[in-house]
Amino acid sequence: MGEEVLMERHNAVIINQDACTGCGLCIRVCPTRSLSMVGGKARMTSFASISCGHCEAVCPAGAVKVPVLDPSMRNFSSFTPKTEWIRPGTFDPAFLVQLMASQRSCRNYTEQTVDRSVLEDLVKIGITAPSGTNCQHWTFTLLPDRASLRRFAELIVAFYRKLNAMAAKPVMRKGLKLIGKGELDAYYRQHFKKVNDAMVEWEKTGRDLLFHGAAAAIIVGSRPGASCPAEDAMLATQNILLGAHSLGLGTCLIGFASAAMQRDRSIQKALGIPEEEGMHAVVAVGYPDEIYQRVTHRKTAVIRYSEG
Repeated sequence: MGEEVLMERHNAVIINQDACTGCGLCIRVCPTRSLSMVGGKARMTSFASISCGHCEAVCPAGAVKVPVLDPSMRNFSSFTPKTEWIRPGTFDPAFLVQLMASQRSCRNYTEQTVDRSVLEDLVKIGITAPSGTNCQHWTFTLLPDRASLRRFAELIVAFYRKLNAMAAKPVMRKGLKLIGKGELDAYYRQHFKKVNDAMVEWEKTGRDLLFHGAAAAIIVGSRPGASCPAEDAMLATQNILLGAHSLGLGTCLIGFASAAMQRDRSIQKALGIPEEEGMHAVVAVGYPDEIYQRVTHRKTAVIRYSEG
């Protein structure tokens, strides 16, 4: 029992000394120099490991295991994943770019529900993303049906109802701007009317202009202690978007929802999300009621070199 606790606490790497050939490849790829050659065999000589799994992936003899890595995170309900590593330069970049360009924000969905197992598959796809120091402190809160999504939408609408009431007061906007807090004034100019019109339509017709009639949603957050939590969360989110497209689903990032959660912690509390977690992205998920004929281009990117 004591050894198991020690392994978990220190992200231990287990090396089968009988199987180890002493090739040293695991030592070469270890980013924290946690492994060394001892008596012609690789051994863990430091507890600085970040559990990245490089050593396990590179070992030709299969002698290395990182116990804290969970094999069940590669068990998918929607498909059977391949386990062979793809060497750089051997995957068709044209196919990769075609997938990326084909994924579009979806704002029209069918009535079909999304199985919970599929939502969990999307999370597992998401966590194949890299994270700072491999901390993997991301969290995923699933809203699996339209009832839970509507409850969430009501919380978001309540936030914007209060925000719009404040933004509608010119004295408040101008006063805050004078003391260097121009966010409310900027919101009024950029979003006030659009949000107000959407809330009026919500109240009159029940039409969902926030989640566009999606069947479910995934809230991507982070536990404390991550070195770059927002970046980690958005990398995982991008994986979710691409994974959803490959599974026949449509997605849309709901910026108004994530912005509301970042400013009003009571929303996440109402959803049962621990208050210490940071909120970074809200992804609407459903089966798309849209068919496109081709991929399109992007705006011209700013590209610069800095040399010398």
